[in-house]
Amino acid sequence: MYKTGNCIFCDIINRKIPSKIEYENNNVLVFQDINAQAPIHLLIIPKIHISTINDLQDEHYNIIGEMIFVAKQIAEKKKINDHGYRLIFNCNEAGGQTVFHIHLHLLGGRKFIWPPG
Repeated sequence: MYKTGNCIFCDIINRKIPSKIEYENNNVLVFQDINAQAPIHLLIIPKIHISTINDLQDEHYNIIGEMIFVAKQIAEKKKINDHGYRLIFNCNEAGGQTVFHIHLHLLGGRKFIWPPG
C-alpha cells in the first residue's frame, strides 16, 4: 500500500523512521517538522504516495480536503486558530518542495509576514 525504499515520508508512515506523531487516522498522518520554521510546525501527509500536487488525480480529491480539515482541527487543538496560522503546499523544486510526497505545512505560534520568502 505504501511506497518504500526511496520516500522518507513513506518510511515514516511505515514506522521505519521515527517521528513525533501528533495525529493519525486511516488516510493522513501528522508529525512535527524536524526543521521547524515556527513554534508550531507540523506536516500533514496522505498515507498514499503522491509525489507532487501536479500528480493529483480525480481519486485524490477527498484526501486534499481531509488534509486541510485535519489542519483546522489541529489548529484548534493547539489554540492557534484565533491568533492565526499558515497552511502551505509547495510544488516542485522552484516552489520549495524538498520531499517529493505531497505534504501540507501547518505553521503557527508567531506572526508571519507577506510576501513569504
